[in-house]
Amino acid sequence: MSSADEWTVGRYLATRLEQLGIRHVFGVPGDLLGPFLTIMQETTAVRWVGTPTELGAGYAADAYARVRLADAGADQPEQGVAAVAVTYSVGAFNLLNAVGGAYVEDVPLIAINGAPSYEQWLNFQAVGLLTTHMSPRRESNLEVYRQVTVDAQVLSNPGLAPSQIDSAITACLTERKPVYLEVMEDLWHAPCDAPQGRLRAHERPFTERNQAILDKAVAAAAELITRLGTPIVWAGEELVRHRLERELLEFVEATEMQFCTTVGAKSVVSERHPRFAGVYNGKASLPEIRETFKNAGCRIGLGTWSTSKNLNGEQSIGDDWIVAARGGVSVGALYFPDVQLGHFVPALQTALAGRTFPADHFALAREAGLDVPATTAEFLDSLSSAHPDGTELTYDGFFERVNHFLEHQATGGDPQAPSPFTVVSDAAFALLGSMNLRITERAGYLAQNSWLSIGYSVGAATGVALGRQQPLKRPLVFVGDGSFQEICQELSTHVRHHLRPVVFVLDNEGFYGIEQMLVSPCYYKGRPSDGADFYNVLHPWRYEKLAEVFGSEKDPMRGFELSTHAELDSLLADLADPDNDLNHAPVLARVRLSRHDYPRALQYKVDENCP
Repeated sequence: MSSADEWTVGRYLATRLEQLGIRHVFGVPGDLLGPFLTIMQETTAVRWVGTPTELGAGYAADAYARVRLADAGADQPEQGVAAVAVTYSVGAFNLLNAVGGAYVEDVPLIAINGAPSYEQWLNFQAVGLLTTHMSPRRESNLEVYRQVTVDAQVLSNPGLAPSQIDSAITACLTERKPVYLEVMEDLWHAPCDAPQGRLRAHERPFTERNQAILDKAVAAAAELITRLGTPIVWAGEELVRHRLERELLEFVEATEMQFCTTVGAKSVVSERHPRFAGVYNGKASLPEIRETFKNAGCRIGLGTWSTSKNLNGEQSIGDDWIVAARGGVSVGALYFPDVQLGHFVPALQTALAGRTFPADHFALAREAGLDVPATTAEFLDSLSSAHPDGTELTYDGFFERVNHFLEHQATGGDPQAPSPFTVVSDAAFALLGSMNLRITERAGYLAQNSWLSIGYSVGAATGVALGRQQPLKRPLVFVGDGSFQEICQELSTHVRHHLRPVVFVLDNEGFYGIEQMLVSPCYYKGRPSDGADFYNVLHPWRYEKLAEVFGSEKDPMRGFELSTHAELDSLLADLADPDNDLNHAPVLARVRLSRHDYPRALQYKVDENCP
């Protein structure tokens, strides 16, 4: 055991995590990782959060990084990082999916893998002796992680370990993507140099050449806006990842342009902003939003990613589009490389100085003869309902009621009060229903909308709850039954660590609804199944009873079964009461829905395929 003032590789890595503001490391332990966890516990303020699955740990770390970045100062990007730790091969391969999602969605994670010792590798090299979890392919773990990280390192020499750790973490901070550190077991207690200074991101230099290209991009964008008029802004994911919400606000307020967001940028600013016009998600947008967005004179994408879930098959770049994302700017058919979003937004605002574009696109669309509400405000208000039509729950009725709860009940009736919840949505019908909730606080909504790994939300709730303790936010989770069955055991993490998420399992009679919609949408028009649906049928669970499985008398969990609006109203009223004992523990609610029901955002699928 090393003395208190001696630096080892394990202490070095733990200290670097602590310096980044990380206070929780998620994962599943193993003998190859255990020494590091002991060192971390003894020498830093970073605490271990053990989870039942490596995948759940990865989801938790992903969400932890997202909310910490959102809550850090805009000038402190190094605070928006998370770490997850597992053991070699069997743990690392289970974690891979979550790290892949973070890579696709620009979430900075540090993935730590405890590996067999250098001595064991030499034995294998000399005589072919395999030890626990080892593969005959020595670099198997490293090779797969190279596909989903911006830097992947194997640490086998304690003398080189500090520089390897620092270079990987610097890449993580700079690129805002995951990195991988595979540390051989006999390095944890091996001596090394002490850390020098703090690690930070290294920004790309802004050169005279960059200024010249920026000027051309801005001039082309300003000319297109002038020529086509009535622009609408489409705010995207990179505004969130690069903490450019202030630049967005200044731009739309100076120009008086209306703005939509992608699902991934939902709540980049408060959706109570008077210029907010809803979430645009291609054909999966609500029809009113889609029509007004398409009928604008031109569209300005700021940090938007062209993903199938953002556009759903619609053309992303045309003669009437401006898109600034992924390190460049497209203006119609013109492309301007190496133009950073943080430079482009204020420069375009300067170019448009003194000019405003105060159109209400809903009003303009109505004047053009489209059947949409008279104003944006009227439409957004219509998505909230204290008393939805009908008795039985439907997807749309459920989310209309939840919308009213979030806007009027959860804050004690004060629309200016901070919300006690952060909404966390899973993929599929849950995402398409929750994307139209009006989130009144910046960064009050979280979803994995590009990678779309089902079950993400339940693990992510752990990261949100632990990452948002000051001020305390309670995860409000929406997850489909198929997604939930992937990762239900992560509920035990919520109970074990005294977290208090509210998890709504949307149970449409045990059915992969989104898969059925994608393969055979005519099923939803009442026609007999064409045989494509048999593999979408799930084994039915009594989800609410899992509260008894994971809870205990000392650490309870409350379970509910909801079939009607009255039952939903009763639960929401209790959740709105801070003095109700229900709010001292996690809540699991099974929402019973018809197998033939679906969010109206997907109506176009039925209309296009089932005449």
